[in-house]
Amino acid sequence: MAKLRKIFVCTECGSNSPKWIGNCPTCGAWNTYIEEIAGNKTAQESKSATWRVSSPKDFEIKPIPLTEISPGRLVRTDTRDNELNRVLGGGIVPGSLVLIGGEPGIGKSTLSLQMATQIGIKVLYVSGEESEDQIKLRADRLSGNTPECFIYTETNTSKMLNLAASLQPGLMIIDSIQTISSPNIESMPGTISQVRECTAELQRFAKETNIPVIIIGHITKEGSIAGPKILEHIVDTVLQFEGDRQHSYRILRTLKNRFGSTDEIGIYEMQAGGLRQVCNPSELLLTQRDDHLSGSTVSATMEGMRPVLIETQALVATAIFGTPQRSSTGFDLRRLHMLLAVLEKRSGIFFGQKDVFLNIAGGLKIVDTAVDLGLVAALVSSLHDIYVSQKVCFAGEIGLSGEIRAVSRIEQRIQEADRLGFEEMFVSKYNMKGIDPDRYVLKLRPVGKINEMVEVLFS
Repeated sequence: MAKLRKIFVCTECGSNSPKWIGNCPTCGAWNTYIEEIAGNKTAQESKSATWRVSSPKDFEIKPIPLTEISPGRLVRTDTRDNELNRVLGGGIVPGSLVLIGGEPGIGKSTLSLQMATQIGIKVLYVSGEESEDQIKLRADRLSGNTPECFIYTETNTSKMLNLAASLQPGLMIIDSIQTISSPNIESMPGTISQVRECTAELQRFAKETNIPVIIIGHITKEGSIAGPKILEHIVDTVLQFEGDRQHSYRILRTLKNRFGSTDEIGIYEMQAGGLRQVCNPSELLLTQRDDHLSGSTVSATMEGMRPVLIETQALVATAIFGTPQRSSTGFDLRRLHMLLAVLEKRSGIFFGQKDVFLNIAGGLKIVDTAVDLGLVAALVSSLHDIYVSQKVCFAGEIGLSGEIRAVSRIEQRIQEADRLGFEEMFVSKYNMKGIDPDRYVLKLRPVGKINEMVEVLFS
């Protein structure tokens, strides 16, 4: 019988202490230690698993020189979802442990059930949050009825892993990790000890049976996956499902991937019948634009390895109160302050007594500095109330000296703008090396300083 003892665990980083302390020495957070009950398992208890495979095999592990290892090709399972395949690196790897995190109500369960009903292999969908009837109603709404998807409502890891070992599915989905519990830990579901132990059991099951496991996890109000960070260290792939619930677009972003790149994203549109894949996000994000309106420009950004054209909006108005307001939605406010300072210092365009509001249309959050040029054009356009043609695109980074610096993957940005029918594109002159302007229908306008762009657009 395991001896029970009390420990105190930090809810931010997962470090533990034999007594309560106010400040965590690992992450520096205050008042984050909570009391947990841990069991001192013996060596035999730790070695035994909570599930058994029908025909276990013993393997003798020997060290192998690196030069004698032949690289094997991973045989991935196609999810029948091009956006999900992209962020996973081509599909689901056998024996992998994938974590999908996101805010409550963002669409994690919808994405998982939609994939489970269309993947074409035997899937065990374990739900600790909803009943079979609730899942059936969602499946009917998604038009995803298939006999290959098995629904199992259970919160005990021992029972679900025993069932999975006998059923031998091609994929196992856990919804969600915060609701299940392990009989080896005597604490409430959702606590740090339970989440850590359950994830470790699922990882051991996936590696030994070669059955991929997808687990769904909620995120905290600070935006990190509840667990805490130790949950991200255990799994092979971490996918963040994000978006504004006031908008219909959702972005599936890769935070960690041991089997592929972390530079890919998937874009979906939430509809009444489920999540629709957005294969061409640029056209959807630019459909609600009207010509002859000042303060609106189009910038070419990169979301992962995919070029996306977005609408950048600016509103400059006379300040009513003493201190002018500075507000930004979807863009770093500190960088907006820097761009305004560069415009005043290097170009003589003053915003000191003006309220400045900035918005990235579509609810997107942009960190790419290549949108600086389009934002500056939108700010000047709104200040002078002169519209910029909707057939003009921008891609360039603004430096502190007012220079327009080169950006990465400029050819992909130009090709996307050319494909969507833009007539002109302002880029940095330092990006023109090796680029043949005659290859494109649109006209490239290389500029080196902000003043050059302002003279062309607003003179």
